[in-house]
Amino acid sequence: MMSRLIQPSSRYLLIQLVKRDVLLRYRGAVFGIAWIFLNPLIMLTIFAYVFGAVFQTRWPQQEGGAPFWLVLYSGLIAFNIFAETISRAPIAVRSYPSYVKKVIFPVEILPFVPLGAALVHGAFNYLILLAALTWTGHLTISVILFPLMLVPLIILALGFSWFLAAWGVFIKDMSQIVPPMVQMLMFLSPVLYPASAVPKIFEPIYYNNPIAIIVESCRDVSFGKSIIWQNWIYAFVVSILIGIFGYYFFRRNREEFADAL
Repeated sequence: MMSRLIQPSSRYLLIQLVKRDVLLRYRGAVFGIAWIFLNPLIMLTIFAYVFGAVFQTRWPQQEGGAPFWLVLYSGLIAFNIFAETISRAPIAVRSYPSYVKKVIFPVEILPFVPLGAALVHGAFNYLILLAALTWTGHLTISVILFPLMLVPLIILALGFSWFLAAWGVFIKDMSQIVPPMVQMLMFLSPVLYPASAVPKIFEPIYYNNPIAIIVESCRDVSFGKSIIWQNWIYAFVVSILIGIFGYYFFRRNREEFADAL
């Protein structure tokens, strides 16, 4: 889907925009780009101390005896990719007004920039997860499927990004509205707790939530559990539909971007 949307002539431009976005975030920092590795490592260390040593928290029906902080971290990797992409989507177009006003510029690739940056951070999180699984003795071959489990999430995040990027051009408040909504979504999704802990009355909502399905699927492959493929396929189909609607909504409004900016 994505390869068809991005023309070969635009791929190099997109790569450069993502690279610029990532590097600018760490420009001027003492450790520079090393923070892309240090941030998730520090977060994982804090999780290990707080939930492992202080609270000694256990995950209900713990995944093969894996520590709570590691189970939590495996789900957060997936959600953080979605959260980072969506939180920055409202300014994805507004951040490049000079590009938008160029007739030949492929404006539809701009929502890919926050997604690309989120995937770069997610890749480093994944490497740290592999190291942590190895260190704790819970590394399984199924963890190589982790990136595959993320495919619906990537498409879902892109679909919402097209919606929010278009709205963000006309409604500047979107950049203030979306971040707290994303935080709320984290608590409404089984990120900090398993879906099995949800009251039965709310189970239909959770089990039809593609984000919940993807987070649970990422946990399953991280700890060698069987994947419920029909749920993953459902999440994939829903994500494709949202991606298509988001793309056409963006295309329908793109001609007005230059005037609004």
